[in-house]
Amino acid sequence: MLSMRIGSLIRRNVPWSTAMHVVWTILLLFHAITRASASVGQVPSVDGIIGGVPSIERHGLTSEGVSTDTWENPIAVPGKVRLVENSRLCEKTPGVYEAAGYTDLTKTDSIWFWFFAARNNPDTAPLVLWFNGGPGSSSMYGLFQAHGPCRISNDSRTVNHNPFSWNTNANVLYIDQPAGVGFSVSLPLKIKTSQQAAGDIWRFLQIWLSDERFSKLKGREVGIWTESYGGHYGPAFAKYFLDRNNAIAAKQITDIPVNLTTLGIGNGLTDPLVQYAWLMSYAVNNPYHPLVNDSVVQAANTSWSRKGGCREQIAECYSSDSDTVCSAAQSYCNSNILTRLNGKYDPYYVPTPTPNPYPPDFSNYLNQNRLLIETQKIWIGTNYEVYANFAGTGDWMRNSRGDLEKVVDKGVKVLVYAGDADYILNYFGIEAMMDALETKFSTDYRTQSFKNYTVDGLVAGVYKRAGTLSYLRAYGAGHMVPAYSFGSLKAGEAALQMFDQTQSGKGLEPT
Repeated sequence: MLSMRIGSLIRRNVPWSTAMHVVWTILLLFHAITRASASVGQVPSVDGIIGGVPSIERHGLTSEGVSTDTWENPIAVPGKVRLVENSRLCEKTPGVYEAAGYTDLTKTDSIWFWFFAARNNPDTAPLVLWFNGGPGSSSMYGLFQAHGPCRISNDSRTVNHNPFSWNTNANVLYIDQPAGVGFSVSLPLKIKTSQQAAGDIWRFLQIWLSDERFSKLKGREVGIWTESYGGHYGPAFAKYFLDRNNAIAAKQITDIPVNLTTLGIGNGLTDPLVQYAWLMSYAVNNPYHPLVNDSVVQAANTSWSRKGGCREQIAECYSSDSDTVCSAAQSYCNSNILTRLNGKYDPYYVPTPTPNPYPPDFSNYLNQNRLLIETQKIWIGTNYEVYANFAGTGDWMRNSRGDLEKVVDKGVKVLVYAGDADYILNYFGIEAMMDALETKFSTDYRTQSFKNYTVDGLVAGVYKRAGTLSYLRAYGAGHMVPAYSFGSLKAGEAALQMFDQTQSGKGLEPT
């Protein structure tokens, strides 16, 4: 079909550059429609299995796991930034700069970004990078549903000003990654692990910071903030940045250093062996209600502890570092434990049944206005080909705790936070992971008791803080903590205090 379309254009004497632009647009639309899928939440579901592993036969994939289609983008300029400034699709605050566009890594790989300058003191404010998870899910979730300058309204057709946006006191850069996710483009898709993704993000920043419109941000304090699969992404990206900075200091490379000072991880998957052990407990003893009956919990416990069960498979993944073993562990554990314990409730916010309409869908708003930001690609929340790449390597079940420990010990300020209403990556497992950390602050951390975290006098959660390592459990919040209100606090109010205190270096402190 594609070759017929090219031939038609040539026979009509359409200029070659125009023909290639048209064909590239057609290819993007075709690829988005046939190879990606919208997702109710950030964690992909395959044949009803949360975090399931796609099969080659059932899902029409190649033996490599993904399509081998390839095409060069005729309008991409490797090493350059293409953007539209001040579209006002989201940031309505007068005088606040925004830019959306592509950073072209190659002729086939372009990473989409949306940048918002700080509402206060943008010339001195830090630079914060935001990544959603999946793997394969767009960072526009964080922008439009959680902590961006605007939030999608309940009608899914308009946006509302967000007074608690994270760009209040920081320059925030939302990035769709790996290439192929959201508005980002990659043909063929190449990234299969968190470590590979880290390399692309470093390359992205080298190009982006070299652009004259953003070069003034060189040397600023940089924060990496992420959630969900960001429990893998955050530690991997942060460690990669630190390693590259060391290579720059040793004059082994001549890249632009990135002044990484902060890492934030919300409801993240970091150490599956520790975290999966607590799924059964949360399903029964969470603060809201049991998710399933006793027989389902008993079956999940058996699947966890039996010989050859989930616990042994994750442990073998850790010790073998085998793609096949790790992928099989993901398939088994998510089929027999993660999905079954969910019951009828929303896995991202257990007080409500599924499907839960909150946070509202924003895909129509974004796609109806996408030409204002000059992208031909249809936005879809999750790219299942990207997800299949990661599932094929078993990246899901690999342990990122070691990277996190190294980042803490290098002096980076680290905040791990969790909404107490999230099942899928619940606070039981995350707190167990925090207790299992071995860092220079961990002994102090483990001996502490939780303290109340107040926002304007209202207890909004509990926290621990030891050196530069902190943890916060947010009351009443689901998987996307900034999307939720609590008591008299408005949606995002407590999250902004948490974010600003951590990013500024002040540290968590009740107010």
